[in-house]
Amino acid sequence: MTEASARQLHDVLATDTQWVCSTMGGGTVVDVPVEMLEALPAEAYAEFVSHAHAEAAEGFHYMYDTIRLIGPETTRAQALEAYAPLLDFLRGDAFLDFVRKLTADARPALVDAQATRYLPGHYLTQHDDLNPKYGRLYAYVLNLTPRWRADWGGLLNFIDADGHVAEAYAPAFNALNIFRVPQPHSVGFVAPFARGARLSITGWIHDTTLARPF
Repeated sequence: MTEASARQLHDVLATDTQWVCSTMGGGTVVDVPVEMLEALPAEAYAEFVSHAHAEAAEGFHYMYDTIRLIGPETTRAQALEAYAPLLDFLRGDAFLDFVRKLTADARPALVDAQATRYLPGHYLTQHDDLNPKYGRLYAYVLNLTPRWRADWGGLLNFIDADGHVAEAYAPAFNALNIFRVPQPHSVGFVAPFARGARLSITGWIHDTTLARPF
């Protein structure tokens, strides 16, 4: 995007109050409004995090803030007003043609999106995004974090067959990461001393298969 557009979208994300903490409990998605978590007594919040970490230690798990924006079948009128221009961009011919050219793949036809915010203590453990019935071809991350240090964690990690991190990418403002599905990857634990929020727009690029938003 242009510098001005990226800055404007960053400002929308940074000031939005609709964030929901998305995590898992017993293998089921658990979404809790951030304002509700912030109102919990310290002991109750610590117990909430402890349960999440116990599950994360041995399998797929995550904890980060999100705003669900657009699914493959969301119309412009249904999109959150502040993000409607983003929908126009992601659904437009210029973006889809760019993806088709970049990937040498004529199939990309639908794009979904969610805003994501990683704060200290947030993470996304190893997974590969594979779910054939949703028609996911590629995953993408549009990074909107003006300043980030690799030391703060939150890197996009790609895992090889031996379990090593083959490549890792720190958030770079207005940079777009696109990668094939399936591909083992994770978002590293964000350190307690990280300053600011790791903000991005993320989602999947689909074929014409009827797909649920997320």
